[in-house]
Amino acid sequence: MANIYCIGRNYVNHAKELGNEVPKQPLLFSKPTHALARADGSTYTYDYNKEDIHYELEIVLHIGKAVRPGDKVDDVVDKIGLGVDLTLRNLQSKLKEKGHPWLRAKGFPNSAILTNLWEFKGVEDCRNRLFSLYQNGNQVQCGSIRDMLFDFQAIIDECSTCFGLGKGDLIYTGTPEGVGSVEHGDHFVLKWDEEVVGSFQTQRSQSYQ
Repeated sequence: MANIYCIGRNYVNHAKELGNEVPKQPLLFSKPTHALARADGSTYTYDYNKEDIHYELEIVLHIGKAVRPGDKVDDVVDKIGLGVDLTLRNLQSKLKEKGHPWLRAKGFPNSAILTNLWEFKGVEDCRNRLFSLYQNGNQVQCGSIRDMLFDFQAIIDECSTCFGLGKGDLIYTGTPEGVGSVEHGDHFVLKWDEEVVGSFQTQRSQSYQ
């Protein structure tokens, strides 16, 4: 299975809502392949006692071929989808205070929710779209790539330079403001403009309840 790369704090208002500094270059992290789960209506159970799990809606790029220096977005991205980056927020805060990596807070099983992918029609098409997340029927996040700090090209260039990018790799491109807690029995719906492109449900363990 290919790599899963993620971009942190790529929307100014999201960085501000968590009290974080706005980065001057793309903030990169990754998730293990075991984190990947499908937004196909499935229910996922999370067993983290008293941990505050946050949802973060993101556009996800699928890399269609090995990326070489100078490649443009439209040359190497063949599909896109929507994803939810789940985060153990309390644990992440503790790790940040200690200067430790975020992996324990970001890489747990089923923490990289992903819709089915569809054909990438180019950056300009994406600029004219909104993507949104609904929690139990209420819209909790809505974003546009027009508000990104680092656009798709900058993200791909940075990931390629730092790690290399190959066919099948996924890039979670950052979340807009509105992140919040995942509760027991939540139902999430992901929309691309007005089209429903995925859904999933969450359960918390008995120890949490």
